[in-house]
Amino acid sequence: MIVSQAFKGKTYAVLGLARSGLATVDTLVASGARVVAWDSREEARAAVADKAELGDPMEIDLAGFDGIVVSPGVPLNKHPIAMRAKIAGVPIIGDIELFALARPTLPPHKVVGITGTNGKSTTTALIHHIIEQAGFPARMGGNIGLPILGQEPLEPNLHGMGVYVLELSSYQIDLTHSLDCDVAVLLNITPDHLDRYNGFAGYVASKARLFAMQSADHVAVIATEDEPSRGIAASAPAQLREVKAADIDPDAQLGWPSLQGPHNAQNAAVAIAVGRALGIDDATIMAALASYASLPHRMQAVGTHNGVLYVNDSKATNAASTAPALGAWPARDGKPRIHWILGGVAKSDNLDECAPYYGNIAHAYTIGEAGHMFADLLRPHMAVDDSEMLSAAVRRAARIAQPGDVVLLSPACASFDQFRDFEARGDAFAAAVNALE
Repeated sequence: MIVSQAFKGKTYAVLGLARSGLATVDTLVASGARVVAWDSREEARAAVADKAELGDPMEIDLAGFDGIVVSPGVPLNKHPIAMRAKIAGVPIIGDIELFALARPTLPPHKVVGITGTNGKSTTTALIHHIIEQAGFPARMGGNIGLPILGQEPLEPNLHGMGVYVLELSSYQIDLTHSLDCDVAVLLNITPDHLDRYNGFAGYVASKARLFAMQSADHVAVIATEDEPSRGIAASAPAQLREVKAADIDPDAQLGWPSLQGPHNAQNAAVAIAVGRALGIDDATIMAALASYASLPHRMQAVGTHNGVLYVNDSKATNAASTAPALGAWPARDGKPRIHWILGGVAKSDNLDECAPYYGNIAHAYTIGEAGHMFADLLRPHMAVDDSEMLSAAVRRAARIAQPGDVVLLSPACASFDQFRDFEARGDAFAAAVNALE
């Protein structure tokens, strides 16, 4: 774990004891801080009872506290802790801010921070892969993998530094005030998480904060393919490097098996720019693009049956993130090839971003809470099976699909009507595919 003199003798409250909360408690205690921890779950409190004091920040006296560390899942626009902290004059922060505060005490390193509505995880993993292939020590964390505070600090090698690669949601950016990324990345901005913000403008402002925290001699890599991203690029104080999907040679992209489709062209363009900003040579970058393996649940090939490819894109939880997947397999000889499984908890009442790719879809299979609504939307454009359940959709698609076709789970919805999370939904899809005879 990261241990830092920056926290010695200070006092923090930690609200929420899931993975990042537990890592936060361990780091602060090991660093010599006084920690008061709380979670509504008794078993979570029991897990830290021998390390920290127990106390609900909504009830204890907050005088003298240096910060209240909350989970990114705590909705600050609704939770009463926000007002209580304000009255007490105590900042609300997250584990990313603690990492930022610890940085001056860590061995020489750089930080790459990646944000955006769609594509963050793939781009974060791709950048991490490029850095490792170049021989730099690297850690990946934030909104992906293990909490960054729970990982061992990087020790510099012959290159003289390590690189921390952080996927950053808007919620995590909201909870940091001093993270000055050596390279900050913005992929795109489309409406999402609007229940946590004062409209779309509030969500955009959250993303913009990552760049406002940068020093002028650092680098901002921004894909300027939507108006909000162009607005952030225009005001970024750091050295700006604009990129677009069109920067990628389609013939070159064919040599990157796990990076197909227009969305991955943008991801690759960003990753190339980041690699160059870190001083990595083009030959190493291009080799890493070719050797990169896709993450689970993100355009992940899970099997081939009877000449039909089955692809798990369960991470696509809104229409904007599904649209590129629908564009990845265009019609061949005028024949659409995609059998699209979609549905769950809808984030909007339309699929407008997907509409340009309807010509690639041979058949749609709707599931979950939004299934009936999406079936009605799609029937004027394509054949639709209102399947309701994911396993039924897989079986029905398998009966109809022809060799050379693709059965694609790309739900354009959250998963919480039928599954614990998008990972459980993707696992269920893979299990249904494996059960095919």
